[in-house]
Amino acid sequence: MKKLKVVTIGGGSSYTPELVEGFILRYDSLPITELWLVDIEEGKEKLEIVGKLAQRMVEKAGLPIKVILSLDRREALRDADFVTTQMRVGQIDARILDERIPISHGMIGQETNGAGGMFKAFRTIPVILDIVKDIQELCPDAWMINFTNPAGMVTEAITRYTDFKRTIGLCNVPVDMKFHFAKILDVDYDALTLQLSGLNHHVFITDILHNNTSVFDAVIEKYIQKGSETLEMKNFSTLAYTPEFIKGLNAIPCPYHNYYYFTQEQLAKNIEEFKNGTVRGEVVQKLETELFEQYKDVNLAVKPKQLELRGGAHYSDAACSLIDSIYNDRKDIQYVNTLNNGAISNLPSDTVIEVAATITKDGPVPIPVGTLRPAINGTVQNIKAFELMTIEAAITGNTDLAITALSSNPLCPSSYKAREVVLEMLEAHKAYLPQFFK
Repeated sequence: MKKLKVVTIGGGSSYTPELVEGFILRYDSLPITELWLVDIEEGKEKLEIVGKLAQRMVEKAGLPIKVILSLDRREALRDADFVTTQMRVGQIDARILDERIPISHGMIGQETNGAGGMFKAFRTIPVILDIVKDIQELCPDAWMINFTNPAGMVTEAITRYTDFKRTIGLCNVPVDMKFHFAKILDVDYDALTLQLSGLNHHVFITDILHNNTSVFDAVIEKYIQKGSETLEMKNFSTLAYTPEFIKGLNAIPCPYHNYYYFTQEQLAKNIEEFKNGTVRGEVVQKLETELFEQYKDVNLAVKPKQLELRGGAHYSDAACSLIDSIYNDRKDIQYVNTLNNGAISNLPSDTVIEVAATITKDGPVPIPVGTLRPAINGTVQNIKAFELMTIEAAITGNTDLAITALSSNPLCPSSYKAREVVLEMLEAHKAYLPQFFK
């Protein structure tokens, strides 16, 4: 059998059983021979626990997939066909700081938006660029599938600051939304196609096709009939939009838009969580402790149901389907973060967007969206500018630019607050941000 090698960096993640399940279910069309799970020394214990579960899952499925655990990234990457990244620099403790510090200053504290997303990018981007260097040396023909948040900014950093072209960013939110729309329409999931307009965690659904015929007006009506409910998320509570807002927008925002359209209400929830010691990072820390206790059970050989509470539902559908489609040149439509290439005419072609794309053996081909209407364009342009400044600051270690970037973000109440938060978070994350302390 021809060798098909997949390397997962951040293999000790609690999400890994989702990925393994996805590969098992697709083995007939994606016959992986080697799955390398890679982590760092600090993640060794988790890697061993989740890695042994992965090995039991494969054994139970009766498949000849060799699951290899490694702390040596370069050894793992050699001659890989696909590389997936799902890491968290600084682990959960860093996430908790990302959430609690902004809230203490009266600012939204969230993992991928605002100040939290900025500092996750600061810690992550330099590490990702080092990984890309290794890929270019050791497996230059491999495809890199990035699931590490903030996925859009990470993908943008790779495309803007390296010459590596075989990278795709991925998020499960569009997949979750598609499942939701299929449910409210009472139609088959595979019969729907979404038109995505925007950026990762800042994307709008601007059309929905059922068997190639638009059903967007019907979806809008059903959406409004249900109280104009936002999509349910495991990682935060969403508020319902008014019918008037949805009609005026004539689009369906992704769940993370709740932070932008209900900033005061979400901040009030954040402050309550802050006082109770239940910001999302603290909840996840407890949940992960429970999950890894389950993973230790030598009789467990399937993905535990509790993992769905972690917020990664449909991760395997997104990641494994993308790899399967590239490997088999399926030319189906999936939802990815990739270069715009003219798909959204309001944005430069060399910026990364989240978009529906035809997936081929040569990568994604974005499906044209056209011109974003003012109701959408303004907020997308604002966040893209924030992203580009954040990425540049992450690479250069420019504190002034970091403060300016956060000041421009709609979740920041004032430039004074931006300065306070940036300086405090830089100090809190100093161990992971050498570029800012040269």
